[in-house]
Amino acid sequence: MSPVFASLTDYHLHTPLCRHAAGWPVDFASVALDKGFSEIGFADHNPMPEPFDDWRMLLDELPRYLAAVETARKQFPELTIRLGLECDFLPGRESWIESLAAMADWDYLIGSVHYLPEGWEVDNPKYIGRYASGDVEAIWTEYWLAYEKCIRSKLFDFVAHPDLPKKFGFRPAGDLRRFYEASIAALAETGLAFEINTAGLRKDCRELYPSQEFVEMAFAAGAPLLINSDAHDPAELGSHFSEAVDSARRAGYKELARFARRKRTLVSLPGCD
Repeated sequence: MSPVFASLTDYHLHTPLCRHAAGWPVDFASVALDKGFSEIGFADHNPMPEPFDDWRMLLDELPRYLAAVETARKQFPELTIRLGLECDFLPGRESWIESLAAMADWDYLIGSVHYLPEGWEVDNPKYIGRYASGDVEAIWTEYWLAYEKCIRSKLFDFVAHPDLPKKFGFRPAGDLRRFYEASIAALAETGLAFEINTAGLRKDCRELYPSQEFVEMAFAAGAPLLINSDAHDPAELGSHFSEAVDSARRAGYKELARFARRKRTLVSLPGCD
């Protein structure tokens, strides 16, 4: 058990309903208590009103998701368990996110960008050839345009894994801060929070999402921060949090955001009391 985890949360946890994860909320809750967490939260991929892809829950499975989180709450009353959803931002489909927001008593909605306007997923291994043989600069440009729109939509409580296109290790040449600037400005203007997502350390890029430069720019802009694992297995809960805490401290952060019923509060970053 780590005393550091007691002052941290992990709000980006997935369940088998997304079809690429293992471990139900009760399994994550048990591990969370063993590791010393006092608060965690779930954020499985949002359902769509029609068949869409093969890595999210179906709309008629939403009640099962809600029930699974409630079961964990009842079985582990000593652990605070938040209810969230990771929602894909798709231009023109904003009204569906608004509809989802009314379907449960969410603690938070996470905005994420997986799809480019052309309709392909930037983090799906089946499209890795587009990076290897295509224009990485153009891919990053399209992604960051979509990410800025996601932030400015004001549909979400925080946004996920900002520089996801680096997942497979492909980055444009030069100073990448040119891609971050518009999204940083959007965070500053909307007051939206973002996450340091440790899953990047488990991917080919072997780097936190986002880069240290992004975190430093976000701090300078006054953007609130969370630290999450994006765990798809209970064993990944809280993974690499020490690296994420170090990244946040080096950027200047002294506080982390928490959510309850879509209201944000701030707590001290470990070691910054």
